[in-house]
Amino acid sequence: MTVSKNLIRAADELRKTVDGFQFSRPVTHVYNPLDYAWKAHRLYLEKFANTSKRILFLGMNPGPWGMSQTGVPFGEIPAVRDWMKIEAPIAKPNPEHPKRPVEGFACKKSEVSGRRLWGLFADRFRSPEAFFENHIVLNYCPLVFMEESGKNRTPDKLPTAEQKPLNDACDTHLKTVLEILQPQWCIGVGKFAETKLLPLAPSNAKVGTVLHPSPASPAANRGWSESATKQLIKLGAWP
Repeated sequence: MTVSKNLIRAADELRKTVDGFQFSRPVTHVYNPLDYAWKAHRLYLEKFANTSKRILFLGMNPGPWGMSQTGVPFGEIPAVRDWMKIEAPIAKPNPEHPKRPVEGFACKKSEVSGRRLWGLFADRFRSPEAFFENHIVLNYCPLVFMEESGKNRTPDKLPTAEQKPLNDACDTHLKTVLEILQPQWCIGVGKFAETKLLPLAPSNAKVGTVLHPSPASPAANRGWSESATKQLIKLGAWP
């Protein structure tokens, strides 16, 4: 079985597992893009994840205007549609939060974190083929959590009793992904992802982190691309 088929099978197992989980208030809505945006996510893996990778970039979970709309991690729409040349029908989550509609590739909002992340990769590598030859970007958790107000709630803010089964499922998936891809470098996009990589990374792999590109981070707003590039070079992941 090919690398991409193994990753697709692992993602399919994860999406089915997390679909069975229940979450309490203040979370009122949970989106699983691996369900309603499965066609686009599968296309991403088929197109760009069919070989082992030197560097795995791992994010926390989908953003409301990125992977929630496109099925691709950090999936800023122009980056996915115009740079990666990925576009597929996107269904609707059920129930859908009225303040966080899923409009797929018709969505006009920008995922700032994704714009910064994929913008750096496009600037440095020019073509997606050049980037994905040695890199891949995935998320630790596939779910999006929202409160009644529409406010995003990150997985680390869930009650401990709800975190444990979710983390167990995500750890199992991440371990499988690492076994399939055999990366030399495991880079957490933000500290949360790094903490998830540290206990699971292969013994011969190096683990590091880059500043998260979120606009909520003052440091990221002062030139994220330059900061992340310097971090990767200092680590030795990039020349």
